[in-house]
Amino acid sequence: MELIYTGKTKNVYRLEDGNYLLKFKDDVTGEDGVFDPGSNVVGLTIEGAGKAELRLTKYFFEILKEQGIPTHYVEADIDNVTMTVKPATLFGKGLEIICRYRAVGSFFRRYGDYCEEGQPLDAFVEVTLKDDAREDPPITEDALDMLGILTHEEYAVLKELTRKIALIIKTELAKKDIELYDIKFEFGRVGPDRQITLIDEISGGNMRAFKDGRHIQPLELEKLILD
Repeated sequence: MELIYTGKTKNVYRLEDGNYLLKFKDDVTGEDGVFDPGSNVVGLTIEGAGKAELRLTKYFFEILKEQGIPTHYVEADIDNVTMTVKPATLFGKGLEIICRYRAVGSFFRRYGDYCEEGQPLDAFVEVTLKDDAREDPPITEDALDMLGILTHEEYAVLKELTRKIALIIKTELAKKDIELYDIKFEFGRVGPDRQITLIDEISGGNMRAFKDGRHIQPLELEKLILD
């Protein structure tokens, strides 16, 4: 295998058959030792986090497959903490798409003069550039189109998929009396038809979930959903 990318929470290897292998780490994003899925830096290492995130990703990706949602998922090896995925082309240098059901995190930090922390939001979708140096700045639909990153038509597909996937995850969590506050996704173009497809992962590391008003950490979320 050829190591082609070292990320904050995963390493990426190229396989001989053209697919890629994601190796999940125990590193999670946050600051000052506190987990924060909205952070763009590694804040702490939690033993077992990689395996927990892979187990949840496998669980959710297989649910999405059953519902006809396109993903890059091929298979997962829980023991080796790896996932095989189809190759995808990023939008620009990468985008993060967030679906928000509550005014928390960076949303509240930006717009706190106009909302109360934790107030309900109607599946608000926003897009940010993956750019650590600029702290993942938000970008509008018009800017995405004008800069050649994403067309208006592709944005409409992206937004619809984001809301559809987020609702599926939200519904699954609700079965365990867990409320989804927000979740972030990544998408790419896959295959000769360049279909817009969910990539990366779906785990406790990229969402805020609460139970009885308490924020659930990644390892606990995996246990609550899968055990």
